[in-house]
Amino acid sequence: MSMALFVFSQQARNGYIDSEYILGNIPEYKEAQKELDRIAANWQKDIEKRFASIDSMYKKYQVEAITLPENLKQKREEAIIKAEQDAKDLQKKRFGKDGDLFKKREELVKPIQDRVFNAIEAIAKDKGYAFVFDVAGSMTIVYADPKFDLNDAVLQRLGISVKN
Repeated sequence: MSMALFVFSQQARNGYIDSEYILGNIPEYKEAQKELDRIAANWQKDIEKRFASIDSMYKKYQVEAITLPENLKQKREEAIIKAEQDAKDLQKKRFGKDGDLFKKREELVKPIQDRVFNAIEAIAKDKGYAFVFDVAGSMTIVYADPKFDLNDAVLQRLGISVKN
C-alpha cells in the first residue's frame, strides 16, 4: 500500500501558496483589515469605559457602604452586578465566537477570500495540480521548490501586479 502512495505522489503535481502573502498584496484586504481594526478599537474603548465606570461605582459604594441602610446597600450592589454583567455581555456580543466582529469580518473579508480561493482553484485546474498547500499558519513544509510557488500567479489572476 505504501508503494502505491509513493507512486501516486510521484505522479501528482503539488503547489503551494502563502495566504498571508497573497492577502497582504490585495489592496481591498488591507482596507478591510484597517476597517476591522478601527471598529474593534472603538468597541474596545466603549467596553473599557463601561468597566471604568463600574470600577468607579464600586469604589464609591465602598466609601458610602458604612452609612447606607441595608436596603440601599443591596440596591447598589445589584446595580453594580447588573452593570458588570451588561458590560461582559456586550464584550461577548462584540468579540465572542460568532459575535459582531466575527460577522463584520465575514462581511468584509470573506468575499476577498472567496476570490482568492477561486483563483487558486482555477490555476490548480489549468496547471494540473493535485494539491495546493498553504504554507501560512500551522502548515509546515520543510522544503518547497520555488517552481511550485503559485503566489504571484494567484495575484496575477486577481489582476494585482506585484513588484519583486
